Amino acid sequence: MRAMLVDDEQMPLLHLKKMLECDMDEIDVIETFTDPSKALERAKALQPDVVFLDINMPQMNGLEVGERLQAVLPAAEIVFVTGYDKYAVDAFDLCALDYVMKPVQLTRLQKTIQRLKERIKGTQPKPAEIKPAEPEPLLRINCFTRIELQIPGTKPQSIKWRTAKARELFAYLLHHRNRMVAHDTLLERFWTDCDAAKGMTQLYTTIYLIRQTLKRCGLASFLSINRENLETGYKLSVDAARFETEEWEHSVKQAGTLRSGNRHVFEQLLERYTGDYYGDYEYIWAEHERERLRRLWLQLAQQLGRFYREHRMLQEAIGIQLRIQQLHPFDEESYMTLMKLYDATGNRAAVDEQYSLLASRWQSELDSAVNEEIKKWYAQWKLAQGAVHEERE
Repeated sequence: MRAMLVDDEQMPLLHLKKMLECDMDEIDVIETFTDPSKALERAKALQPDVVFLDINMPQMNGLEVGERLQAVLPAAEIVFVTGYDKYAVDAFDLCALDYVMKPVQLTRLQKTIQRLKERIKGTQPKPAEIKPAEPEPLLRINCFTRIELQIPGTKPQSIKWRTAKARELFAYLLHHRNRMVAHDTLLERFWTDCDAAKGMTQLYTTIYLIRQTLKRCGLASFLSINRENLETGYKLSVDAARFETEEWEHSVKQAGTLRSGNRHVFEQLLERYTGDYYGDYEYIWAEHERERLRRLWLQLAQQLGRFYREHRMLQEAIGIQLRIQQLHPFDEESYMTLMKLYDATGNRAAVDEQYSLLASRWQSELDSAVNEEIKKWYAQWKLAQGAVHEERE
């Protein structure tokens, strides 16, 4: 295994180099650096299998160096070396291959090398698995309710994130995919309670964790986080992928006018909307897109609901209205429509239930009374029901 060592202090660097060369037969130290900027310049040409990287370097934050090395060496493993920065140890224990404390001890280093051998062995393809080049497969990404990714030939998977911050930052970059998002924007959005230096450290850490997680899940060939320079920001590049939300919206716009002959198309489109955009996460920054897609679904559902009512398909119409009400609990029209539908089917208890539900929601959550038109209709309906009851008696 080819190793590159980076440490601003010469003595610890030589000590680690000697231990690796003398006591670890599997390791070939190809180059050492005391200047992290030079290490970054040479990294792509050297193509090491592993980088031993000091965290505490005055010229450049070691966490930033690790994040930038990860961008140019996606296949390389990184082992962090530190003397005292417990915060960095805790952070990178989540996502780095390993970390070792200074002064480096032989027994501890041997454990790291064993872990490194197991990781590299597990990622190398077997000869039988190497196949001729085929057309690039497409990753499927579904953002209805939660983020699910499906690699061709596998089942959809929800990524298990080590931290909620990593999950949200990934979701944010995915939302802004193929666009550069400035550092300042990310710091203002995710680390408002930190000063700039600590915020940038947190950002480097989280980006590193996201990259490692994508790599672990086999998604690194489909999704990559890039940066142009130190001052700009990050971009999540998504090339060979199909987004369920985009395909659904395109299909809705292509559906045309609802008729008896294409009713099933509209029904299928409603079923494909399995939940709000990022609905499980409730990220405030996603609310605009969430509401836009929700309104598009509402228009579709209302069209289908009118079609059912016009064709006296009352049970189907009730089902649609209940779904509308679930998604839009403050849409008064859905309550009014359901009351009329239940009346038409003779379900008087359901009419009362809808009115009570409407009144309680408006009072408890909006501190408002029921619309006068709906109140008037319900009062007249109650009178009519009373008259019918008297006639029967």
